[in-house]
Amino acid sequence: MADQHESIDLGSPPLGPEAETGWFPGPPPPLYVCTLTPALEAKARDELQEKPEWRLRDVQALRDMILKEQPNLRTRLDDAFLLRFLRARKFDYDRALQLLLKYQAGRKAWPEVFKDLKPSSVKHVLELGFLTVLPKPDPHGRYILCLRPGKWTPNDYPFVDNVRALYLTLEKLIQPEEAQVNGIVILADYSGVGMSQASNPGPFLAKKVVSILQDGFPIRIKAVNIINEPRIFKGIFAIIKPFLKEKMAERYILHGSDLHSLHRQIPRSVLPPEYGGTAVDLDLGAWSRLLLDCEEEFIVEFCQPDPLEGVVLPDSMLFEGEGASGYEEDSFRALRSQLYYCY
Repeated sequence: MADQHESIDLGSPPLGPEAETGWFPGPPPPLYVCTLTPALEAKARDELQEKPEWRLRDVQALRDMILKEQPNLRTRLDDAFLLRFLRARKFDYDRALQLLLKYQAGRKAWPEVFKDLKPSSVKHVLELGFLTVLPKPDPHGRYILCLRPGKWTPNDYPFVDNVRALYLTLEKLIQPEEAQVNGIVILADYSGVGMSQASNPGPFLAKKVVSILQDGFPIRIKAVNIINEPRIFKGIFAIIKPFLKEKMAERYILHGSDLHSLHRQIPRSVLPPEYGGTAVDLDLGAWSRLLLDCEEEFIVEFCQPDPLEGVVLPDSMLFEGEGASGYEEDSFRALRSQLYYCY
């Protein structure tokens, strides 16, 4: 089984001109070579319990656990891939394995997101400007994912397409080792968000998004900065907050229209002028082109048979299904009333 996965070519085609200028790192090499600077290795040691001299031994230990405990699991077993999960769970083997299983379970639980998942299938989302990644990381080395939900309306396309584009973006963001160590920052601009956008996802969809990103994806979200939030945001956050862990909820920072408050979290040097920054204008096409150039890479990663076929997972690891829809509908009615009140 190990040979089967290690033989897959996960390299990407040459990236566009933006990547060639170094604004975002290319994909990792087929054979693992550590790319962390001495400073990042020290940070990984302090924050993630990662010891360079034990790194590959720890990867092998996780690989052995997978092969022994989940021999039917179709997953990559290369060093670079498994390191993502070890770093996300501070090199706790058991928790890293649980994260990997939840990562794969998310695909099974939400086929409308993961079926035929590739950049060309969400080109319309990328062109609309729902999300992008700022070209410069912040002083802590964290790339900034910029979300602009007000750019989308329910008449444009199903909301699930936004989730598909978000997932592909996170998959690309987590490739560089520095992102695995530093984490990322989210900047969500709620300009233009009204009742139609706020009420569309609903609590069941919101819960699945949070479950996958908070508990089933190997990325460290260090802060979520909300700007230009309307009054209706109180209702939106009421939908999301019950599903957030306390630690994550504390990382949400509401700035309103106060850009000076935002600049205390994200310096002007990395922000575009529309957010009071001094960096280059926001180029929505750059991230879109980068993802589209990686089409073959994502086809190899996601357009494959079900990785959990034949794998038995404990009930506690499965996402709740539509069977609880009665409770969800009652909750949604109550929250919808809150949205109208805020609006």
